[in-house]
Amino acid sequence: MKSLAELKAIRDKAQANVTLRAESGASTRVLVGMATCGIAAGARPVLNTIVEEVAKRQVKDVMVTQTGCIGICQYEPIVEVVDAEGNKTTYVKVTPEKALEIVNDHIVNGNVVSKYTIGSTNL
Repeated sequence: MKSLAELKAIRDKAQANVTLRAESGASTRVLVGMATCGIAAGARPVLNTIVEEVAKRQVKDVMVTQTGCIGICQYEPIVEVVDAEGNKTTYVKVTPEKALEIVNDHIVNGNVVSKYTIGSTNL
């Protein structure tokens, strides 16, 4: 850091991410499994990618958060998307690249990316 303005920019970016991850009342919730098995499988870059992409696209009404063990460790990293009606879609073996596609297709456009879901035969 070389200036107060640069420090303020870092603070503002961090606050935006905290708000994104803590908004209550959001119609869509995105949960990333961050237990030890998820972290070991690469869930942290997936979480960061989702948070950054949602913020970059300025998608409103979305809360991105982490959760503990989802219980199906062999499919980690796991991302669950819960819509306003409570419908849950579970994505498995998610990579940062897949996370970008999930944000674009499912979260932004409302189309489930079936090939990455738990019921897919493409695993």
